[in-house]
Amino acid sequence: MELQESGSGLAGMLRPFKKFMVESGIMDTDQVAFYGCPGTCTPFIELLTYAVRDLPFEFIFVPRLDESSAKVLKPVAHVGMQVTSHTPETFDPKVVVVMGGLAMPNEPITAEMMQDTIAGYDTKIVGICFMDMFRRAGWPDKIAFDMVINAQMDPVEVWK
Repeated sequence: MELQESGSGLAGMLRPFKKFMVESGIMDTDQVAFYGCPGTCTPFIELLTYAVRDLPFEFIFVPRLDESSAKVLKPVAHVGMQVTSHTPETFDPKVVVVMGGLAMPNEPITAEMMQDTIAGYDTKIVGICFMDMFRRAGWPDKIAFDMVINAQMDPVEVWK
């Protein structure tokens, strides 16, 4: 993979994601499945889906690799995109978004497990991580990402 662009802030993460989704070639009502850690990845998934809320796709959150627990994301007025209690009627994602939290050392997920989970789908694969997590965990050598967005959160400053 080669560096294609560099940005900053939330827009630096959200704009290339939306551009990829617009240019992905997937059809109206196709599914976009986000695989991530419950709790920590969920707000980022809601933010990413908010950025593409005007696109006609069905957005699904898969906690870790548990597709049987998948939930649909929907817009909530005056709030944003939210994970709902609804399960998708079918599950056949055309874009898989792998969140970097799954590659964290304390997670029981390996790149091989992730690859095995998504291997049966005809899908594009996007990785979204912070602080080079995928590269540090060696995931790009094992998963054929179509695009990786690596955001930096350094430094984090706390003022009192």
